[in-house]
Amino acid sequence: MILVAGLSPAWQQIMRFEALRLGEVNRAAEVIWCASGKAINVAWALHTLGANLELVSTAGGLTGDALRRDVAGQGISAHWIRTAAATRVCTTVLDAAGTGITELVENAPVVTAAELEAFRNAYLTRVTKAQLVVLTGSLPGGAPTSLYRELLERTPCPAILDFRGKELREAISLRPLLVKPNREELGHTVGRVLATEADIVAAVDELHLGGAQWVAITDGAGPMLVSGPGTRLWVTPPRVPVVNAIAAGDCLAAGIAWAVVAGKPIEQALRLGVAAAAWNVSQLMPARLEATEVQKLAAEVAVQHL
Repeated sequence: MILVAGLSPAWQQIMRFEALRLGEVNRAAEVIWCASGKAINVAWALHTLGANLELVSTAGGLTGDALRRDVAGQGISAHWIRTAAATRVCTTVLDAAGTGITELVENAPVVTAAELEAFRNAYLTRVTKAQLVVLTGSLPGGAPTSLYRELLERTPCPAILDFRGKELREAISLRPLLVKPNREELGHTVGRVLATEADIVAAVDELHLGGAQWVAITDGAGPMLVSGPGTRLWVTPPRVPVVNAIAAGDCLAAGIAWAVVAGKPIEQALRLGVAAAAWNVSQLMPARLEATEVQKLAAEVAVQHL
């Protein structure tokens, strides 16, 4: 079983416009609502890939009720911590005429001490049965930056981490299997601007020295730099039409987790993760993968050893 946990779910609004004109009245050609946020996306992607998983997250208010119904309707095993504050709403604006994809992101609401304790207890109850853990998403107000470290201290299985900054710096000494910040998040984590490839490599080495076993640095549609024990790779995704980039990184984490638990070697796991992310960006709905299509795309992922 893969345990997915995070405290930043979202009720997602996707609005598609034929042409978006700023400062004017715009009528959407299509509007879709769905459950989203990093932990939700990872769990949904894993479910569509056929993985056995459990999700631990939060939900509150009318938006939280809608999110829970959406997840339950897919048969995803989830434990929800009910929060006093309503689940945030995030909006993606898709403009077919030229401006591309615009994200309007609401910060996750503050969690209370009681809600945080319920989250810890739910995680610790389930982690004893997990083969792998994915901890993902920024921490909301009310949560200490040490929370992920506290959870990892009592996690007996490998972990994939997808968060940044002080939270990541505090957690990596516990030797997570993989951390996967993007280039901007990597700079935020090490506390400096990374202007060159040499800067990025030095920052990756810093994460290794801190304890991370594998490090994957994403760069949108560009090649992903992967570093592990005695290995450096460039992993280049296949070219696909970009429809909606929401959840690409979450699908990457899900694909890797799925493959690792299935006993695949790391290079194959990376191929499957990148293929999952590529398939995701070619679709309108986030994290709704097709396992057979992901496996086909994996054959088109290029891996170059450095």
